[in-house]
Amino acid sequence: MNKNIDDNDIDIELDFDFTPIGLAIKKAREVKKITREQLVENLGISTRHLQSVENEGQFPSFKLFIKLITMFDVSVDQYIFPDKEAEKISARRRLDSLLDTLDDKDLSIIEATAYSLYKAKEQAEK
Repeated sequence: MNKNIDDNDIDIELDFDFTPIGLAIKKAREVKKITREQLVENLGISTRHLQSVENEGQFPSFKLFIKLITMFDVSVDQYIFPDKEAEKISARRRLDSLLDTLDDKDLSIIEATAYSLYKAKEQAEK
């Protein structure tokens, strides 16, 4: 027997701060050097709405949310499930996207830099 579930039947308190996700979207947009004006024109939304999503924690529509996080490779697991360790955080996913655009010479420089950072951190911890 199928029972229709009414919104009143479900008591869920939505106490979720969207601000960190909005800021991650903004940071990813800036990394890709896409202006707010370019993005709102592409998405067909107002500048004020995007500003509210990015800076003020306003919840976007589900459709807009999916467009933004896929467009900018923003992983939301770390925000939705803060107690779980995300496999790849947003910064790592953005870095992966950037690395995909580099040639072997550029990658060797990045690899050497990362190794130097690792060694410096290792020395500092001693």
